[in-house]
Amino acid sequence: MNSNEVLITKFYTAFANADAKTMSECYHPKIHFIDPAFGLLKEEQVSKMWEMLISKSKGNIKIEFSDIKTDDSSGSAKWIATYNFSKTNRTVINRISAEFTFQDGLIIKHTDSFDVWKWSKQAFGFTGYLMGWTGFFQGKIQEQALLSLKKFQANQTGS
Repeated sequence: MNSNEVLITKFYTAFANADAKTMSECYHPKIHFIDPAFGLLKEEQVSKMWEMLISKSKGNIKIEFSDIKTDDSSGSAKWIATYNFSKTNRTVINRISAEFTFQDGLIIKHTDSFDVWKWSKQAFGFTGYLMGWTGFFQGKIQEQALLSLKKFQANQTGS
């Protein structure tokens, strides 16, 4: 394994162990994260997002990862998150493709891609089936995700 494969393995192993601190250590201070649920997050927001997701899961999230491929500057992996969606308590099995860019031995860009319609059908049931493919519904998902992150960050600084 090269050093970037070791880094990605460390990241997902930490995630599987609900260790947000170690996940954050894998990121460059200027990290940019992009995914369909949150859109673009930068720097400290990224670590806070993982902290929030781990916290909200209350230990009931299963992370599996595979197909790690890297070179000196970029990499990719596949991962699956299995959890209960907090708003509906419905089980979600989300299959995600991750792309990475490395700088100074750390991840500086992390992009997760997944099928939002498949996710919304699992998370919201019939409503997700009917509406999950629409830009409006996907915009609402992102709006709610960012609001949750903002509340999480406010609660942490307020306590």
